[in-house]
Amino acid sequence: MSAIAASPLRVALWQCEQRPGDVAGNLARLHETALGAARDGADLLVCPEMFLSGYNIGAEAVQRLAEPADGPSARAVATLAREAGLAIVYGFAERGERAAVFNAVQLIDAQGQRLGSYRKAHLFGALDRAQFSPSAGECPLFTLKGWRIGLLICYDIEFPEAARRLALLGAELIVVPTANMQGFDTVPLTLVPARAYENQLFVAYANACGPEGGIVYGGLSTIAAPDGSVLARAGQDPAVLMAGLDLHHAGRTMNTYLADRRPDIYGALSSSPGKG
Repeated sequence: MSAIAASPLRVALWQCEQRPGDVAGNLARLHETALGAARDGADLLVCPEMFLSGYNIGAEAVQRLAEPADGPSARAVATLAREAGLAIVYGFAERGERAAVFNAVQLIDAQGQRLGSYRKAHLFGALDRAQFSPSAGECPLFTLKGWRIGLLICYDIEFPEAARRLALLGAELIVVPTANMQGFDTVPLTLVPARAYENQLFVAYANACGPEGGIVYGGLSTIAAPDGSVLARAGQDPAVLMAGLDLHHAGRTMNTYLADRRPDIYGALSSSPGKG
């Protein structure tokens, strides 16, 4: 676990409309938003899922716009992170091994260093499955300003096992770029605070808003604390919301779920659901 002396972390979530196919334009507006968030004191700016290219763009466009994790867009984000002086998490289509393309997010620090990337493990519906390969289930942690940070993407946070695995590895903050559609408001309103509470950590859930193709995103980006309280929540319009996170938060020690677990009786959780 990180030392309790780690400095408070000021996190900004950028809830914005997707601009499909316009990577250069999305980098330009990220530049502007990052500068503004840095002026307001943010240490970390979180963008939605598949921010660079748009999400509902079809398999052909995903293939065409996919880049390696160290590609030209990553270098551009590194440059603007250095200029703004804050870390950035952004979503993109990652070209991986054997021509596979993954729904991915990447964390770049304020010095422009790539701390690492994460590939979505739980693909949602026909849209995700038509465009992406699932990850092999890696769940790395990254250290930023003394905080141990885990990354998930959208549908991943709806699986309690995904957040719990990061918590058991020592995560203190889970950052979740997302493109959650209207009709699934239970996720930001109920599940995100629950994941924070049951795992004694912070969850920062950055959603898109507005229409893209035939779908509409639901907004409601949320920062939840370890006691399940909501530190910040957006409506359904574009917004940059911000909250200061502190490892001294009382919710970090208010329950003992992690210590009281009984892994010896949980074996069935890793098997397929029974029939009948």
